[in-house]
Amino acid sequence: MFHGKTIEERIAERQAGRPSLREGKHFEHGPARFIFLFVIVFVVVGHLAGLLVLMALGVH
Repeated sequence: MFHGKTIEERIAERQAGRPSLREGKHFEHGPARFIFLFVIVFVVVGHLAGLLVLMALGVH
């Protein structure tokens, strides 16, 4: 409409200006790692709690 850059071009320019990730580093910032680990732990604990409840109820 105003002949600006497309969203893809702006993203490409922003990523080109970033330094590359170091070897072995997968998350660019702490909150992403925290949320990822929280979700994994939440799912595992939820499954274990559900298993214990079903075992206590005697459901086969």
